[in-house]
Amino acid sequence: VQLVESGGGLVQPGGSLRLSCAASGFAFSRHGMSWYRQVAGKERELVSGITSVGGITNYADSVKGRFTISRDNAKKTVYLQMNSLKVENTAVYYCFAPRVNAWGQGTQVTVSS
Repeated sequence: VQLVESGGGLVQPGGSLRLSCAASGFAFSRHGMSWYRQVAGKERELVSGITSVGGITNYADSVKGRFTISRDNAKKTVYLQMNSLKVENTAVYYCFAPRVNAWGQGTQVTVSS
């Protein structure tokens, strides 16, 4: 099982980034997927999730209306589109597959002017 995130980087406040998480080693289409983030010294927190069937999504209150999670089962990839980014969104973002308890290596997102 492997999850590989990409798409992080440095962006100015108000900007956008799209994170990707490429999955392998398990039946991706049958699994719900999540994005978490972690700031140094703080606990990892759930940002968003998407179900395997129906693509039902959920979001942390702090990102509702600005972030969008989606998936492409043919590409075995889950995405996190982040718009209107704020300084407080700076963190390492992780992809997580709960049913196989698999985490990606994380991708750094830095929002700064």
